[in-house]
Amino acid sequence: MKTIVMAEIGENHYGRWDVCRGMVEEAAANGATIAKFQTYTASQFGKDHEWYEWFQGVEMPEEVHFQMQELCAEKGIEFLSSTFTIRSTDFLVDKMGQTSLKLASSRIVDHELLDYVNSRADQVKTVYLSTGGATLPEIHDAVDRLARIDSLSLLHCVSQYPTDDHNVNLRAIPTIKAEFPHLPVGYSDHSRGIEACLAAVALGAELLEKHFTYHTRMPGDDHEGALTPETLRQLVTQVSRLEVMLGSDEKGPVPDETKALSQLRGKLLEVDFD
Repeated sequence: MKTIVMAEIGENHYGRWDVCRGMVEEAAANGATIAKFQTYTASQFGKDHEWYEWFQGVEMPEEVHFQMQELCAEKGIEFLSSTFTIRSTDFLVDKMGQTSLKLASSRIVDHELLDYVNSRADQVKTVYLSTGGATLPEIHDAVDRLARIDSLSLLHCVSQYPTDDHNVNLRAIPTIKAEFPHLPVGYSDHSRGIEACLAAVALGAELLEKHFTYHTRMPGDDHEGALTPETLRQLVTQVSRLEVMLGSDEKGPVPDETKALSQLRGKLLEVDFD
């Protein structure tokens, strides 16, 4: 399968690192390409932040980062994490040796962070940038600020959790592709089910990101629109089939069609219907 499938574990482990470990194992076993995490601390948001206590419970300690990185290597799935600050970038790049980073939609206008990630292009070779809430001029500005990155992918995204169907706006994918023809374009999905992801691939998305959980009815904003182990497997199976169906952009008879053309195109006699 050519399409990259990113299982966003994020905060869905509730700070239970045994649960997090199991989620990595399930993501790998059911066909995900990447297991993605989030690198931040509650203190980065400040004690007055509305979600400070929640962040305290789900922030991933440094030692767990290394444990999950090692586990991903064991299970044959790529480790990736979102960076939110310069210090978390340094941790991921300098201490963990990461050459790939994810930038969340919320950071697309954080010019200081974008410029800093770009300055680390000697080590950071791949960046995935989500575009939730962004305008095309804002995306252009972010792309310009990440000009030194070897491989920059843009992900269409809507920052609503879960995303209502009328807000998914998948036709933005070909718009972004036309605006940035030199960059890979994907889709970061927060909608319910796998239908939007399949449609995104049909519209040209080369990368899919979706939250990952054990059950979509678990408490928290990132569960209802998430994949489970079962639906991840379904998504991978359906995307694999869809890639075959998409074929090429050429129009003409396929080999299996030509066998019947001589009979299908035969002259018909003008009889009956008097």
